[in-house]
Amino acid sequence: MTLSRTILIEANRLFRQGLKHLLADTRFAVEAEFSTTGQAVDGAVASGLVIAGEAGDLQQLRSAYPDARIVVLASDFAVDALRDAMNAGADGYLMKDVSPEALLQSLELVMMGEKVFPTNLASMLLDMSALAPQQPIRGLSPREQEILQALVTGSSNKLIAIKLSITEATVKVHLKTLLRKIDVNNRTQAAIWAMNNGFTAEGAPIPTRSLYAISA
Repeated sequence: MTLSRTILIEANRLFRQGLKHLLADTRFAVEAEFSTTGQAVDGAVASGLVIAGEAGDLQQLRSAYPDARIVVLASDFAVDALRDAMNAGADGYLMKDVSPEALLQSLELVMMGEKVFPTNLASMLLDMSALAPQQPIRGLSPREQEILQALVTGSSNKLIAIKLSITEATVKVHLKTLLRKIDVNNRTQAAIWAMNNGFTAEGAPIPTRSLYAISA
């Protein structure tokens, strides 16, 4: 079993101890813990995974732990908080009432490079996009719009290439241009931009990478 140096940030001491106990016999055994994001930033150490009990200042946290995967455990449903967390570089956003099994599965997916969030928040975000006012498409070509729609469900470059009958190299070229046109930094931010601008997952392939919805 490959161990992952895990940092835990949680203000509630009882919850923090419970989570440490849950993770103790897994690859995610907690090596350091902090009560606040500020303490974690000041006492930053090498880490493969950071679990934050609340979002806090994720941009500072990302700067302090640039190579770590960051998972937020939130108390309440909040679409805006989900969007802000993912824009700030969070790799996962889960509810604190997630089952132990689902939490461990989510952490494994995050360490594999997935972006993980609960299914109900995914649905809320998609529903919200349907009500959002349409924005200019910023000169996107039909092909770029097709790729943008596929990104809503987190489709990998390989799946996009198969669906559109083009090569993965061509997908990468379109994706690079697409990110520049809509002024975002990565495919996760592009998917959120797409949902906020009326794109939906209808007709897109089932996600296997980047965005992954997990049930509690």
